[in-house]
Amino acid sequence: MTPLSLSVEGLTKSFGGLSVIRDLSFTVPAGSATALIGPNGAGKSTAFNLITGVYRPDAGRIRLGGKDITGTPSRRRIGLGIARNFQNIRLMPHLSVLENLLVGQHVRAGGLIDLLTPYRLLPKHRWRAEALAALAECGLERHAAERVQGLPYGIRKRIDVVRATLSRPGLLLLDEPAAGLNPTETQALHRHLDMLRARGMTLLIVEHDMHFVGRTCGHVVVLNFGEKIAEGSLAEVQRDPLVREAYLGGMAA
Repeated sequence: MTPLSLSVEGLTKSFGGLSVIRDLSFTVPAGSATALIGPNGAGKSTAFNLITGVYRPDAGRIRLGGKDITGTPSRRRIGLGIARNFQNIRLMPHLSVLENLLVGQHVRAGGLIDLLTPYRLLPKHRWRAEALAALAECGLERHAAERVQGLPYGIRKRIDVVRATLSRPGLLLLDEPAAGLNPTETQALHRHLDMLRARGMTLLIVEHDMHFVGRTCGHVVVLNFGEKIAEGSLAEVQRDPLVREAYLGGMAA
């Protein structure tokens, strides 16, 4: 995988008369880990949807690795090196863990022959081998043949992250990856993300757990009501009066 930088420049989005994102700008350097935080309703998920092409911005630019992708359809952005998970797990419950991972590799199909190859039935197919190796790296290989619908929530969350990485993205967006995980599962997720960073993958993470953010991300962007109100290290933004007011209220701040 080749690490990719992300640059968001003056991004603006409204739905009807409601302004959700206003003049948002920030940069995620290639190979870094950045957190996008803020109170509920701050616009974090909308920003993710703009970056991945689910929504089209009303104004502004999105650059991936220096290339303007603002007008690129969402279905093509994964081929450019963007992958994401979702706050609500989107695995297919009736399929096995391995089958879900294989479906997640479809973007790497090089042509019609790849698409028509019954790779789920070929024990030595490279995608199958890579999917099993990815599970083994995370200590999840014992679940490969199990149906997703029968697995605990925390295991499904971690498998969803594994699936997002199998397209070999240069930029991985994670929406609340630690939500609902117990301490043991959270530590396993830390190790997984450390491994991805060591391989050069760029991370942009939405997360409410500040301990997780401090452990994972060197840079933090804070949103409130669709606007960036602070940026810097976690310690720096936690001392910012605007951030304290956004999270605690004016009198408490």
